[in-house]
Amino acid sequence: MSQTPQLVAAAGDSAGRAGPLPRLARLAYGGDYNPEQWPESVWVEDVELMRVAGVNLVSVGIFAWALLEPAEGEFEFGWFDRLLDLLHDGGIGVDLATPTAVPPAWFRRRHPQARLVDRHGATLGGGARQSFCPSSPAYAEASARITEQLARRYAGHPALVLWHSHNEYGGANALCYCATSAEAFRAWLRDRHGDDLDRLNASWGTTFWGQRYSDWAEIEPPYAAPTSVNPTQQLDFLRFSSDAHLANFRRERDILHRLCPGVPVTTNFMIANCKTIDYWRWAAEVDVVSNDHYLRAEEPDNHIELSMCADLTRAVAGGRPWLLMEHATSAVNWQPRNIAKRPGELRRNSLAHLARGAESALFFQWRASRFGAEKFHSAMLPHGGTDTRIWREVVALGADLPSLEPLRGTRVVADAAVLWDWESWWALELDWRPSVDLDYRERMAAYYERLWRDRLTVDFAHPERALDGYRLVVVPSLYLTTPAAAENLRRYVAGGGTLLVSYFSGIADADDAVHPGGHPGALRELLGLGVQEFLPLRSGETVRLGADGDDPAGELVGDVWAEVVVPDGATPVLSYLDGPAAGGPAVTRHAFGSGHAWYVSTRLDAANLAPVLRAAYRDAGLVPPDGAPAGVELVRRAGADGSRFLVAINHTDREVELPGTTGTDLLDGSFHRGACRVPAGGVRVLRG
Repeated sequence: MSQTPQLVAAAGDSAGRAGPLPRLARLAYGGDYNPEQWPESVWVEDVELMRVAGVNLVSVGIFAWALLEPAEGEFEFGWFDRLLDLLHDGGIGVDLATPTAVPPAWFRRRHPQARLVDRHGATLGGGARQSFCPSSPAYAEASARITEQLARRYAGHPALVLWHSHNEYGGANALCYCATSAEAFRAWLRDRHGDDLDRLNASWGTTFWGQRYSDWAEIEPPYAAPTSVNPTQQLDFLRFSSDAHLANFRRERDILHRLCPGVPVTTNFMIANCKTIDYWRWAAEVDVVSNDHYLRAEEPDNHIELSMCADLTRAVAGGRPWLLMEHATSAVNWQPRNIAKRPGELRRNSLAHLARGAESALFFQWRASRFGAEKFHSAMLPHGGTDTRIWREVVALGADLPSLEPLRGTRVVADAAVLWDWESWWALELDWRPSVDLDYRERMAAYYERLWRDRLTVDFAHPERALDGYRLVVVPSLYLTTPAAAENLRRYVAGGGTLLVSYFSGIADADDAVHPGGHPGALRELLGLGVQEFLPLRSGETVRLGADGDDPAGELVGDVWAEVVVPDGATPVLSYLDGPAAGGPAVTRHAFGSGHAWYVSTRLDAANLAPVLRAAYRDAGLVPPDGAPAGVELVRRAGADGSRFLVAINHTDREVELPGTTGTDLLDGSFHRGACRVPAGGVRVLRG
């Protein structure tokens, strides 16, 4: 069978855009393929069905280390050769994985010192994936060996489109406390602190509780202890652990670059859901950013969380196109309740990722497994085969995607920026904070939901990166605030920007030391206020906010947190009507330079944030799109050639009308002038 047109060089792309995968001529569609679970007679059927579904890319080899290297240093590639040839003959491109997330049983037996050890000193067993110490020299040697063998053998294979290093780094073995990790941690600390033990002691504040170190050998990982362990020690261990996984990725990537130049290398991130990996640091290391996303099935309006993860992935990718490496056609087996997606949800979820910058729709997995831990996980080809709703929806989505080619290479148009920082997340949720209810991701989700419901598209940004061009910047949580971040925000507001900051931000520096001079530390001058006392609330306790105590209709309700706020230039906008801070300012606004800085000192949910954000929008000169019904997602995209697109996704069960919209729908070719009707659960992609 000859090669099909969907696998061509970048020059063959009719749009003239190579995108993130130069060897693939169109949007990528497919998913994880694990043929080792099936007899070879099934492979032929799989490839034929992939062609029916419109699949053009599959990820292979992710869990195949034990079959590719059945004994240490002994390799069996014959079956893999046949597989790749079969896929190529069928016109299916290959995202070729290094199988290093699953060291074989022989590795654990021969290298027991490479086993994962938890914080309590328990050695963890096998029978799972990622059951190894990320700092193990034996693992480094073995993973480099299998990576090099694969690269040498398949560098020139015509099916090869992308290299896929490992699988979900840090997903199951984020932290290891074995003796090898302890030694690696000490080496990392010596590098971070310039081999200066006095500098480490100062950074960690070891004069507290008499923890001072006089020899590097005295330093341990933050093992389980009788009471709270030094928070800066814990913070540095989290940094070290993220870097340990990054070192493993770099090793594999460098081998692949050396032996297979010109083919991009990625690894699948778990953005917004993997707390322990600092993806800002990782982003520059991959040739193309890719992400796995699984809908939180039980959450109402979970499509908003999907949008948040997609926007964050695009931000980590620097605004460039990225790859949706895994998502689910329906149920996800590892969630507490294996809830199936409803008809049409598969399509909406996939197109929402594409709307926000993805140039692929890839799933876990192609064919549902009959055995193993994920046999109840949905797939493109379900247990019921081709006579199923899921299969029909998979085929229909594959037929839709070619019509969306004009989106390739265009950029999402954002209205506002939200700051996100993994290190601040780590530091905020260490033990012995003022309240156990301090929850980084919850604050991110609440503010993001408000912006989403107001139909404003968000770019996420690192606190120290330039914010020029955004009318509004929102800081839902930034407990750990470096001087560079504080200066970045100061410069932004002074230049005319509008900033909104939520409580318990600006408090500590990169070493988790409280900024001197009182709270909110690094942001005091910018916000024009001081916080004299934190007032965490009891479980279930609420506080009322208002501009006038005689106007209950204008009241807002907060919970979890309150503060004694003392303005120093800021103007109170809302005050506490009751609770421990009754009579004091709750929300303030500060004119600073040419801009304004807002401060919200309590936890408001998305609904209660509405009037506060509306006021900030006015300062920023932002006018949310008007006229679209609730539950309709709107994303604008623009091309360098002046092309403009509007993606409208209807998450409701009724048809809706969007006024003021004109354009041709890429999906069905219909033309709309002045208004556009979007079917219940449907999607329009208008080119205007």
